[in-house]
Amino acid sequence: MELSGGIAASLGGAVVGGPRRIGVVVNPIAGVGGRLGFKGSDGAYGIRAVMEGAPLVSPERAIRFIAALDAEARARGLEVEVLTPPGKMGVAGFRARHLRLSEVRCVPPKIWPTTAHDTIRCAKALSSAAELLVFVGGDGTARDIYNAVSTSIPVLGVPAGVKMYSAVFAVNPESAAGVVADALEGRAVLEERPVMDVDEDEFRRGRLVLRTYGYLLVPVSEGVVESPKSPSRGEGVDEIAEYFVDELLEECTLYILGPGSTIARIAEKMGVKKTLLGVDAVHNRELVGRDLDERGILGLLAKYRRAKIVVSPVGGQGFIFGRGNQQISAEVVKRVGRDNVIVVASRDKMKSLRVLRVDTGDPLLDEELRGYIRVLVGYGKWVMARVE
Repeated sequence: MELSGGIAASLGGAVVGGPRRIGVVVNPIAGVGGRLGFKGSDGAYGIRAVMEGAPLVSPERAIRFIAALDAEARARGLEVEVLTPPGKMGVAGFRARHLRLSEVRCVPPKIWPTTAHDTIRCAKALSSAAELLVFVGGDGTARDIYNAVSTSIPVLGVPAGVKMYSAVFAVNPESAAGVVADALEGRAVLEERPVMDVDEDEFRRGRLVLRTYGYLLVPVSEGVVESPKSPSRGEGVDEIAEYFVDELLEECTLYILGPGSTIARIAEKMGVKKTLLGVDAVHNRELVGRDLDERGILGLLAKYRRAKIVVSPVGGQGFIFGRGNQQISAEVVKRVGRDNVIVVASRDKMKSLRVLRVDTGDPLLDEELRGYIRVLVGYGKWVMARVE
């Protein structure tokens, strides 16, 4: 189903005589396992990551979203009230000059750790009073939101998880604010978008088992909401691997190898068996780190003077940092440097991508990474791609 005319048309018109109301719910545990290489933060893995001292990701992403929405409201002259849960699940304590932030007591203020039940309960409460629901989290959170509201209200995700296979997320928090503002002005199109997730246990074993759980009604502005991830047919992968080993592989250099089948083929050509969905490291054709977390990568960077990062864009989305490889954190990228990032991809994958994208969690670094970058697509064959 596709509806034109934005939120106002789909819900019978704007709120008369008062501010536009949106609901914002934060899953504070979402994404916490990314830097630890947990492949997800659902259930016990999220609790374990918190106990190990991993920093919370979602609250920072929520702050960025509110700051950007505050700026959009000022620039567009929008009067917006944000309804939100108390405590870590909400944004009522954040600073905003042009938004009204109102707390909805759907859970106890000091609840910790939060659960899927809490997300569902708050989503139901917010959806009854708002015309648009925004959530901050990943695929697991998207499933909770679907279970709470289905297609009864437009929903948009602010990406903060480890896995983001669902097509319900904006590219980053700032883009999400733009989509919300477009939707409130009737400039967005509403589409039913799939909520997808992987089996985390199988994912940790290196098997990608993906399932569609349902659909959410999502406001879409051109170029700012992701498409579902799609697999590559792998054309030219052998040629990429051969050229990499013949011409790009240097002695006394640490290679940080991101996830994906193309990079796994490169490792195989080096004589190394890497994890398909993890981040590994090779030095002088020897595996020196397997399924690394951020701390492990930083430890190797302290040991080896020269290093390069090898990544492949996510099919259908184009992300080279920030989706499925959060172990290669902003700090890792800054230490290695933009000039030492090597991007590889099959020809058919690159043909399907309009741009490449980055979402490291550090807006300044993201800005430095933007521009044009070379992508190896065959034996000695490169294409230039724009990074947004």
